[in-house]
Amino acid sequence: MKVALQVVVLATIVALPTVVFAQAQPAISCPRDLGYFCPADGSVASMFRVILNWALTLAFLAAVIYLIVGGFQYISSAGNTEQATKGRATITNALIGIVIVVLSYTIVQIVYNFVSGSVAGQ
Repeated sequence: MKVALQVVVLATIVALPTVVFAQAQPAISCPRDLGYFCPADGSVASMFRVILNWALTLAFLAAVIYLIVGGFQYISSAGNTEQATKGRATITNALIGIVIVVLSYTIVQIVYNFVSGSVAGQ
């Protein structure tokens, strides 16, 4: 028991400087160049933009997968008009979803530039 206590105390003493120096890093740091997935500064607008960009990217990927599923349904209908109609409806809905996501992304970028006072490309 005494040895275990000594090991815990020694590990705490060794790890303590690491914990103290953990605050030396900036609050927001990106280990890689992630483009628009990394906030430029710590502002609320920048964080909001990053969260919405992630959400819109996931929504776009879901719409593309939905489009592929609809295309598979349409191709594999094998003359079954009900299955072909279902596949066409899925494709149409997926394309509408992609248009909505692209327009949402555009609106987010315009609102962010308006709120932050920056001009695109600067």
